[in-house]
Amino acid sequence: MIVSVPSAVTSGERRRVTEAAISAGARQVWLIDEPLAAAMGAGLPIGELRASAICEIGAATTEIAVIAHSGTVIERSIRVGGYAIDRAIASRLLISEGDAEEVKIAVGSAMPMDQPLVMHLGSVEISSNQIVEAIEEPIHRIAAAIRDVLEETPADLADDIRDRGIVLSGGGAQLRGLDRYISMRAGIPAKVAEEPQTSVVRGTGMALENFEVLKRNQSYLR
Repeated sequence: MIVSVPSAVTSGERRRVTEAAISAGARQVWLIDEPLAAAMGAGLPIGELRASAICEIGAATTEIAVIAHSGTVIERSIRVGGYAIDRAIASRLLISEGDAEEVKIAVGSAMPMDQPLVMHLGSVEISSNQIVEAIEEPIHRIAAAIRDVLEETPADLADDIRDRGIVLSGGGAQLRGLDRYISMRAGIPAKVAEEPQTSVVRGTGMALENFEVLKRNQSYLR
């Protein structure tokens, strides 16, 4: 069995995940960090010596990693994700977080739109440009974390990322205009993976077929 886990989990948490999988009947257990799985699922050429970068925006956390030669060179996890964006919308519009998620999906945007999207929540009209203002703080933190990772990356690999850019995955990557926002704020090209919400799942399955990646990056093997 292979299980993807957030890169920031502790060794104790990794051991508990492994033990739980064994208790559930698994004979062998491999753990793979979510950013590496996301990169594989997004189709990044992780086996090359040149570096690639992934930003996996999940519900509770965002994980950023620079990957080369089938391994993670540097990674960072921040406690900002889809839930934080929902809370920012809820706080600005004085609505529930459940309604805020609906608003995000319907008209949410990270960048102003020439022709703003509009929806009605009850009798209140909400435009996408209102959401741009509401979510500036959480998405700015994501862009800042990407910049920090780039600054900490060895110079030759950082040059690769400036050339190749970063791929956005996870459900949060579906926010309209987020790729353009990241590109503008982080100063590198950014694009959204195909079907970004399933990148980790696809990559986890692909890792089973690439034992060298598992051997190089697994936490526990029993």
